[in-house]
Amino acid sequence: MSNFNSKYKFVDMFNKKRTLFYFGIFTLLIFWFIGIRSRDASQYQILKQALEHTKEELRISSINYNILKKRFESICDKWQPNIPIIYAITPTYKRPVQKAELTRLSNTFRLVNNFHWIIVEDSEMKTSLVANLLIKSNLNYTHLAIGTPAEWKRKLKEPKWKKPRGVKQRNKALEWLRNNRANENDEGIIFFADDDNTYSVDLFNEMRTVKGVGVWPVGLVGGLLVEKPLINIKGKVIGWNSAWRPERPFPVDMAGFAINLKLLRKRPNAAFSWDVSRGFQESAILSQVTTVEQLEPMADNCTKVYVWHTRTEEPILKAEEKLKNRGLRSDMNIEV
Repeated sequence: MSNFNSKYKFVDMFNKKRTLFYFGIFTLLIFWFIGIRSRDASQYQILKQALEHTKEELRISSINYNILKKRFESICDKWQPNIPIIYAITPTYKRPVQKAELTRLSNTFRLVNNFHWIIVEDSEMKTSLVANLLIKSNLNYTHLAIGTPAEWKRKLKEPKWKKPRGVKQRNKALEWLRNNRANENDEGIIFFADDDNTYSVDLFNEMRTVKGVGVWPVGLVGGLLVEKPLINIKGKVIGWNSAWRPERPFPVDMAGFAINLKLLRKRPNAAFSWDVSRGFQESAILSQVTTVEQLEPMADNCTKVYVWHTRTEEPILKAEEKLKNRGLRSDMNIEV
């Protein structure tokens, strides 16, 4: 935890020193400028230009410093040294509602203490849309990108359930965690926060106490109003009320569980897989790190709903298609 605070103190100190450095140069140039102005007219114009350039450098440096300072202060305001960090992993891909979905998520995540957003684009390169959104979010984040192989990409009119999604992206995030949070003193909770869900802040407050794998109900999923673990009188998970493929080893939605970071370190090969039937991704990862008997019921013994699989409706863009046929677009010079 101390590394987090020292990191931002260092950056803050670095930017302050850089600003003071420019200010010192600026002051010296002013005195020099005053001293030679009456002696050498030829040097007057050269020095005046140098003075203006330094002033511009100082202005740019100050702006950058203020932006960084605002972001670091926002992160530190939401930092508590004695509680685990929540690492929310969000795969995302380019589509008309992408920015709207990520904006909604970022507004919720800002309310959560000790939060680190790992966002992984299904792309060969990071896009400016996602990068700009993350910068403006004032969140502590990691931005990654990795493309899905062509043979696993969904065709234009192919159903969403036809092929697994987010496999390489989630595995990329797990790889980052293993490489960058390998210290046993790093306390954390891993949660797979897809960008088409709606989350209550209560969910994050609950999951922070997970020791192994925690589970809870998810609303509006699997053809039910709520899909949830079934709990016996001893407070143990004995099954699910799942209506879709209830024979799955863990018939739970991706938003219905969280894993303690320590388990990920103990299971270095745990990952999502292409070689499972649709709907079995959750079972694929959970089977590698826990058993049903070891699951920890959360959300008041699985009696409350704190996450909903809402899914934003695909926008109808018939008028936009007509514009494109004429070589035009409605979003020229504006990011939607």
